[in-house]
Amino acid sequence: MIPFEKSWPYDIIMGDLYAPTCPFCKTDNVLLPVRPKELQDIRDGMKRLLVFPCCYNKVTLLDADNDYLLTDQVLR
Repeated sequence: MIPFEKSWPYDIIMGDLYAPTCPFCKTDNVLLPVRPKELQDIRDGMKRLLVFPCCYNKVTLLDADNDYLLTDQVLR
């Protein structure tokens, strides 16, 4: 089970990954620089650096499920 305080929701819309809001600057509907096909690699254990394009803050993605991305730092 993914720890809730280190997770962030995402949506796949027309082949792109979106976060409803940025956890750092609170910008709405942030297009994430991650492709949906990369989610399977993340689920299999590959870590991936995610840089939010709105404010350039960084987190490392450790895992993912169908609704949430697990990061290395507390986001909530």
